[in-house]
Amino acid sequence: MLVLLPPSEGKAASGQGSPLKLEELSLPGLAEARGAVLDELVELCAADEEKARTVLGLSEGLRGEIGKNVELRTAGTRPAGEIYTGVLYDALGLATLDEAAARRAERSLLVFSGLWGAVRPGDAIPSYRCSMGVKLPGLGALAAHWRGAMAEVLPAEAASGLVLDLRSAAYAGAWKPKGEVAERTATVRVLHARMVGGVEKRSVVSHFNKATKGRLTRDLLASGAEPEGPAELVEALRELGYVVEAREPGKAGAAWALDVVVTDVHGR
Repeated sequence: MLVLLPPSEGKAASGQGSPLKLEELSLPGLAEARGAVLDELVELCAADEEKARTVLGLSEGLRGEIGKNVELRTAGTRPAGEIYTGVLYDALGLATLDEAAARRAERSLLVFSGLWGAVRPGDAIPSYRCSMGVKLPGLGALAAHWRGAMAEVLPAEAASGLVLDLRSAAYAGAWKPKGEVAERTATVRVLHARMVGGVEKRSVVSHFNKATKGRLTRDLLASGAEPEGPAELVEALRELGYVVEAREPGKAGAAWALDVVVTDVHGR
């Protein structure tokens, strides 16, 4: 099982680990594309703070984030699983998984990133600010920049198993599974169900979406479930107590679409 996650906008501070070593990150086939983003991002932020703030879409209050990018090559690192914070990662709780589940997390999880392309939880990275929606002056839109390298690297990572795609739209743009890989891919939408005037209303709410995706991932890792494809994933999630509605693809080379329906933040 390969689980594709979005990063978080907010991140923990850089750690006390050795400075970044691009060659030691997972998915070495992304190294050249990573280096290109890193070089331009550091140069942009070091040369013109105001331009960098505009390009990165940062408010005045987040101006300090630019300094993080200037120091990307020299800052201390920590595991990516500790760098990413926020609602989804709080619910996922990587630090509190037992040993077996933590091994499954390192093997199964890929966190997508505008800067790194994708990393595994154990990859040592510094804190940074660069979303997939950024358009760098030299490289252009980052989602487009990553597509070629991702298309070469990720099908092998998906191997022959399930791909559980929990990414937001911006990050999904960097790699879209195709062909038979798509046929064993399941995308997930979280719907908040509530009664209004005696009628059930459903809506997509960011907090419920992020928290449920984090908890859902944690539950799969902790249970030891190894669904081989989307149909088995639906069964596994229902056994874990989730309300899941599945839409099988209507044509070859398309992904399954799952709706997880929740009434509270815990998805139960």
